[in-house]
This record gives sequence, C-alpha cells and structure tokens, in this order.
Amino acid sequence: MRLYSDSFEDQTPLPERLAFCRYDAQSRVALAGNINPHLAWSDAPVGTKSYAVICHDPDVPSKPDDVNQEGREIPADLPRISFYHWLLVNISGQVQSLAEGSYSKGITPRGKAGPLALDDTRQGVNDYTTWFANDRDMNGDYFGYDGPCPPWNDSIVHRYVFTVYALDVAELPLEGRFTGKDVLQAMAGHILDQASITGLYTLNPRLMNQQ
Repeated sequence: MRLYSDSFEDQTPLPERLAFCRYDAQSRVALAGNINPHLAWSDAPVGTKSYAVICHDPDVPSKPDDVNQEGREIPADLPRISFYHWLLVNISGQVQSLAEGSYSKGITPRGKAGPLALDDTRQGVNDYTTWFANDRDMNGDYFGYDGPCPPWNDSIVHRYVFTVYALDVAELPLEGRFTGKDVLQAMAGHILDQASITGLYTLNPRLMNQQ
C-alpha cells in the first residue's frame, strides 16, 4: 500500500492548523486549529473490505514529573509510551481518501461526540480522555481526532504516525467507548496490509529554531 497526504509531507513538521496546541511566546502554549489532515491511499490488496486509521505519538514521556515544568527539560533518554490521537474504523473498502477537516475542525471542550461518525464510520476515544480526566473544564470523552500538543519543555521532537490498515472484514466488532488497545486487538488476524506516514511537531522553542 501507499499512503500520502496533501496536508504535510512524510517526516516533516506538521502545520499548526493540524495541531491541538501551538507555541505562544507569552503563555508557552495556545490552542491551535485541530483540523484532521488529508489522507489518501492506493494499491490496497485484493480482498480489502474496509480500512482503519490510527494516529499515535510514540514519544510521550512515561513519567509526568518534568512535564511542562519551568526551569526543567524532559530528558531525551526517558522511556517513552504511545498516546493515541485518532482511532477511525469501518471505512468502506471503496473509499481511498479522507478530506482535510472532514472529521475535526477546531477544539471541542469535553470532547467531540461518538462513536458514530461520517459515512457510517466509527471513532474511538483518544488519549486526551485520560489526559483531561481531572480537569474540571475539559474532562470528557474525546472521540475522534485531536491533534498534537507535546510538552513545551520536551528535549525531543515528537513523531505523529498516521497508519492506514487494509482489513479483510467490513466492520470491526467495536461499540461504545473503545480505545487504541481495543482497535489493535479487534484488527488482529484481519490486517491484509498497512502503510504509514509521519509528521513531526514540537512546542519547545529551542527545537523549533533548529527545525
């Protein structure tokens, strides 16, 4: 399979309009456009009945101790974990692209509704659901796409991996409030092929200047 995007090029910085947060010189961080990127794919194998899309960041700090703390920088050698930004399943096997902004435009406090989405697709809850769980103004179930917002003091640029999976089933047995782990488990044994592209993003001004 081949996957590409008109919104960004593989292994290049993501534009702010695709991010949840942008850098702000006064407050460190401000809200950004939060628009889902355009994705298009081709050369799917014979027998493909549906597609799934996952976006995850594999570079999230495993410990929160230094996250967004003044006078500190998160060390590059700190073990990292994955953070899921988008879980989209049951995309028709006839579909070969998703338009920019078709699933997300702007930020919805307490999260967008789900799991039912455009064209009978389903979206799971992304990991902002857990991140904002104790925030009185923002807690809720964050279905669908919510873009990058890495710690502003991280010493590494984060990677945002968009993967399209070609599946041999028309629908995955996922209902209600499903997670990234649930999607991976449901797809096991049904993946015919997959393709990925990666966008880069940082809110650390030192790293931004280097880019």
